[in-house]
Amino acid sequence: MTTEQTPTGDTEGAASPAPAPAEGASGGATEAARGAAGEGVAEVAAGGAEPGAHATEAADGDRDDAGAPDAGEPTRGGRADDADASARTPSAGATEDAGAGSGAGGAEGDAGGVESGGPTAGAGGSGSAEGAKAPSEAEAELAAQRVERERIARRRAERQGPVESGGKLSGKAADLLAAVRAVESGEKASTPSFVEAAPAPRRPAPEPVRRPEPVPVAAAPDAETVGAVRAVLAEGGAPEALAPQAAAALGEGAEDTLRADPWQLLRVAGVRPEQADGFARALLGAECRPDDERRGRALTVWLLEQAAVAGHTALDLPALTEALGKRAVPDPDEAVQSALAEGDALVFQDALEEPGAPPAAARTDEEEEVPVRVLAGLERYALAEESLADALARLVNSVPKEAEGPWEAAVAALTGGAADLARQVAGHGLVLHTGGEAARAEPAALLGAARAAGLRVCAVCHTPDGARRFAAHLGEQPGGAVGTVAGLLSGASGPGRDAEGALDLDLLIVLDAPQLDVEAAAMLAESLPDGARLVLSGDPAVLWSAGPGRVFADLLAVPACPQVASRVPDPGPLGELVSGIGVGELAQVEAPGKEIVIVPVRDAGEAVHRTVQLVADSVPRAFGIPPEEIVVITPGHGGAAGTRALNTVLKERLNPGPGRFGGFDPGDRIVHAPAPGRTVPGRVVRADAEGLHLECAGAPVVVPRELVESRVRHGWALTAHQAVGGRWPAAVVVLPGDAADVLTRPWVYTAFGRADRHLSVVHGVEQALPRAVAESVAKPRTTRLRTLLRVQLPPAG
Repeated sequence: MTTEQTPTGDTEGAASPAPAPAEGASGGATEAARGAAGEGVAEVAAGGAEPGAHATEAADGDRDDAGAPDAGEPTRGGRADDADASARTPSAGATEDAGAGSGAGGAEGDAGGVESGGPTAGAGGSGSAEGAKAPSEAEAELAAQRVERERIARRRAERQGPVESGGKLSGKAADLLAAVRAVESGEKASTPSFVEAAPAPRRPAPEPVRRPEPVPVAAAPDAETVGAVRAVLAEGGAPEALAPQAAAALGEGAEDTLRADPWQLLRVAGVRPEQADGFARALLGAECRPDDERRGRALTVWLLEQAAVAGHTALDLPALTEALGKRAVPDPDEAVQSALAEGDALVFQDALEEPGAPPAAARTDEEEEVPVRVLAGLERYALAEESLADALARLVNSVPKEAEGPWEAAVAALTGGAADLARQVAGHGLVLHTGGEAARAEPAALLGAARAAGLRVCAVCHTPDGARRFAAHLGEQPGGAVGTVAGLLSGASGPGRDAEGALDLDLLIVLDAPQLDVEAAAMLAESLPDGARLVLSGDPAVLWSAGPGRVFADLLAVPACPQVASRVPDPGPLGELVSGIGVGELAQVEAPGKEIVIVPVRDAGEAVHRTVQLVADSVPRAFGIPPEEIVVITPGHGGAAGTRALNTVLKERLNPGPGRFGGFDPGDRIVHAPAPGRTVPGRVVRADAEGLHLECAGAPVVVPRELVESRVRHGWALTAHQAVGGRWPAAVVVLPGDAADVLTRPWVYTAFGRADRHLSVVHGVEQALPRAVAESVAKPRTTRLRTLLRVQLPPAG
């Protein structure tokens, strides 16, 4: 990389060369270090996909938050934070299997986690039960998700009766397992009826049962239940602090469940198999054996859950059994069969489509053998993918082929790329739109024209900041027709619902579509009425969703609906740089206004020093951008230059204080994780008996003291996953030497693209940066959505 040395680290003193590809940067692709997960379901992906699209962002479990489902889940221990992780309860233990250890899902769950430390000190008073008078947006969203999952489960139960709990497999399920073993041994499966008939092309999907309005979340476990669970945990040598989580995860009779099956402790987020084994030994004594059926079943579910943390919605069955074997399960096949019999997991056989071959549903030769792969997954994600595919097919098949009057008026009112987009939306129920930040002007113009034509419209973004920027294209403030995905699903914002529970909309535009996980996407699609149009718009080059699935990428890979690529480029040197990264080129660009500055460093200590100097002095002095409008982005939470270390020194410089409220003081910049996979920047206002008072996206938020540690983190420095969906006037991207192995093109693209006016790169990875941009693409996730869509939707004409 060609740079000019900046001895003082001062922005004004630095020239502004953009990163340029270095000579000899054609070496092999930089792969993420797999850490401990190299022996878990990091290799579970060996049968098909590597664990998590974001596995490449983490050299260890404390690297960038690859896609953990819950920002409140504990951090996955990293090299630099082993001592910190070991000092925590099992719920804070590192996750090694299913790709989490590779950073694919582990660390982003840390997005809302707090550095190690106790609950809010000095906050006083009781918890949220007394302080909250109405369900929060996060609670309503979680309740809505639970209602949706229950509705999907009822639909599936109508089509296929449940397997009797504890019973042996028979009939179709037995045939399935026989076929699985035949596939593994290389023999031809002897049960041709195993493959279900695919639905005919263009067959309208049945009308879904409309979900009701979100309901308040269920009450927290009562004190008596928590006390009983605490006693069982103490008896088994587990930390008593896990009692509330265990009671909530296992429900009524949690203490009896743990006594009957101690390995159910694995259902508590963050608990590792070795910790559950120790708990079982303490409770069962000599009866505790590695071949215990309960242990194999619990480990099967745990591995699938960790795969979901890494972004997969399913796993190749041979890879799952291999991972079980590495966990000292004597008979992995029997463990999987037990999990299937109990209904804890599902197994699927999906046809492998060859390039250019007709889809399985269109084949007429019954004698032709179709290659298949056998997958296992958790029911919630399997049902979400099936529900999403059904809902999308319904939308596609319910829209008239000819544009109606209001749509004709909307098309006539637009020109250029916006008109092209409008023409496709007028005649199709589902349209994909791709482009960068500047391309948002096209869906904004579409929304304005459709609203002027009398259509009911709404646009939602991943973050409140994204909603603010999109609303600016319309010359208005967020609210009304512009909001967030979370707000729309929870009912906190948006148009409301009709008598059947469907959103009262003719057009829904979803920005930041790559951030949609499969469950959120299913809820959105299921909520739209027949005849409504759905536009998914986003930049396919950014990091994928925090939750499981890769909905936008899967839809782009299936030519079942129109795809409109924007021709509006992002402006200026920053736009030119980021656009080049998107196609694998780290080009040198002219930056006469010092829009891009490279600050070389030798080690992590110097990287921290230069970062603080840039944020506190150089960038504000050179560009008039105050420190609170500068974001620092680093590859992970752990390490000498991770978010923990950087936030510590930035707090000392920018808002020093004793941290009396669980490590926080009024004025601290924070990120709040109100729900799984979501982080919202904000600041601390005060603390009292209710908890920690925050201001996030202009709205007041109160975090009960017992939830502060799991939901709030200092926010001067973020990971790229925490920053995705947001933009700041200036960004300082920190690339310490130990980050060389974890950089990928999507990570660099996302991090560099967070800056509007100025980008400083604290650069200590030498040739690893151009090599990552050129060669290290996102690793695949194992999903079933493409297969489901291919048999329901023919290629778009």
